[in-house]
Amino acid sequence: MRKIILVAALLVAAIGLHAQDDIRLNPDHPDEYVVEKGDTLWDISGRFLTQPWYWPEIWQVNPQVENPHLIYPGDRLRLVYVAGQPQLQLERGPQAYKLTPVADASRLSPQVRREAIDDAIPALPLDAINAFLSHTRIVDTDAFEGTPYVISGDEQRILMGAGEKIYVRGDFRNALSSYGIYRPGEVYRDPNTGEVLGLQALDVGNVDLYQLDPDRRRDSAIATMRVTRTAREIRLEDRLLPAEERAIEAFFQPSAPPQLVYGQIIGVEEGVTQIGKFDVVAINRGLREGISTGNVLAIYKRGATVRDRIGRDEVKLPDERAGLMMVFRTFDKMSLGLVLEADRPLELMDQVRNP
Repeated sequence: MRKIILVAALLVAAIGLHAQDDIRLNPDHPDEYVVEKGDTLWDISGRFLTQPWYWPEIWQVNPQVENPHLIYPGDRLRLVYVAGQPQLQLERGPQAYKLTPVADASRLSPQVRREAIDDAIPALPLDAINAFLSHTRIVDTDAFEGTPYVISGDEQRILMGAGEKIYVRGDFRNALSSYGIYRPGEVYRDPNTGEVLGLQALDVGNVDLYQLDPDRRRDSAIATMRVTRTAREIRLEDRLLPAEERAIEAFFQPSAPPQLVYGQIIGVEEGVTQIGKFDVVAINRGLREGISTGNVLAIYKRGATVRDRIGRDEVKLPDERAGLMMVFRTFDKMSLGLVLEADRPLELMDQVRNP
């Protein structure tokens, strides 16, 4: 038993030493940096490291600082060495707090209350993914079964838009005040096994419940809805799902996956064929494979197969690294990520691996 524990401890130590040995500082790194509005954690990581996904290895959590993982504009980051290893230390700046007056200043001595504000820098440029997060869902393939559906527009229109009235039929025994309208999109399958990984629910719009027909049973009611937003024209048979608020987590650290990852790009936003920087992609690896938000993956172009005229056989050329992506949302069988670097146009079926 002691031998097993000793071997395990040695393995952990070896992994830790290997991770530290892999850390390479950017040759032009600053000794300190004051965070500015508009910075992202990825940008700051790249200022200090040639491999920004090693950020957790150098980040020194200061227990004296409230929410030490959050970084605000005005904060000062200092690079120091502890036992010969680089570490980044955080000094809070004045912008991390706001001042609010005490309720009754006439009766109490002058003082202020400090409150953390919600403008911590994000890991990624949020404007590149917020629209995608707000209006795109990946659901189980049976998610639309039994859900309410559009049967008509006002004056029997078959195409409807924002500000109009529509009629929906379905089960409203647990009626909600608002819904999202979706249309079944692409079914994602694993390109190697054929396993169904999820269904893209295309965003159509949002509606608020106006009234329910009182003369019908609630499990097959006719509901009148007001359209509050449209991303595309509403059509007959479009489906309703409960509205979903999904704000991205403001801060997570870029990191290398702790396990071996070997996957592929299986989808891209709005059917784009040429993928570039700041495009959102879907990969066929998710929570069950150990993928988590913040994981950075390298993107590889598959090497071509050529004819060796002397050897008289087919030879596959080496795969070539062509970019980097960071995962920002995970599902059980797949994940969504943002392309952060692209040395050349990327495509569906390009491979993703450990960086």
